[in-house]
Amino acid sequence: MAECFLTRRGLMAMLATIGLPAKAPAAPQNGLAAAAHGVDPVLVARALDALARHNAAIWSRDVIAIADFGRPSAMPRLHLIDILTGTTTSLRVAHGKGSDPDHSGMLHSFSDVEGSAATSEGAYLTAELYTGVHGLSRRLIGLDPSDAHAEERAIVIHSAWYAGEDVAIRQGKLGRSDGCFAVSPADIALVLSMLGQGRLLYAGRA
Repeated sequence: MAECFLTRRGLMAMLATIGLPAKAPAAPQNGLAAAAHGVDPVLVARALDALARHNAAIWSRDVIAIADFGRPSAMPRLHLIDILTGTTTSLRVAHGKGSDPDHSGMLHSFSDVEGSAATSEGAYLTAELYTGVHGLSRRLIGLDPSDAHAEERAIVIHSAWYAGEDVAIRQGKLGRSDGCFAVSPADIALVLSMLGQGRLLYAGRA
């Protein structure tokens, strides 16, 4: 079944128009804290806060993703937290060139400025799949002021050779994206299937 296209502006207009009832957040939030094995508790708390603030926008809470950009890029730091099974899968993810201009392997700053090629901090809603220059990818809608230009900047989840394990082993760090969440070609199918449309991706650092 094809997934529908939904922009941030369209999402907010739809929610305001139809007045979706608030979902009860208690069960998924309790599940997130219990299932987030090895994830920085500061970021877990921020993700919980994002779930509460964007309650009406996030309609699927079985899997929640947290990108911990306080870790070096060579380490697995994209955490896919499965609430139903109580397990966490951690994978490597690249950050933007503008967030690490010296290519140290560490993110130094966030930015949502168009043309910055930087990673943006904040809560994202996963949107539809599409096929682009990097193959099958998933669009993202920025939900916070700190990532509100995600659509204009074409910030998405996609695969890239420079995010592979072999690159991390060879040079001790991943390559850099233009601000997108770039994962290994070996991991993209898993990421796209686990993190389907309508779910929360929170990006930050403690």
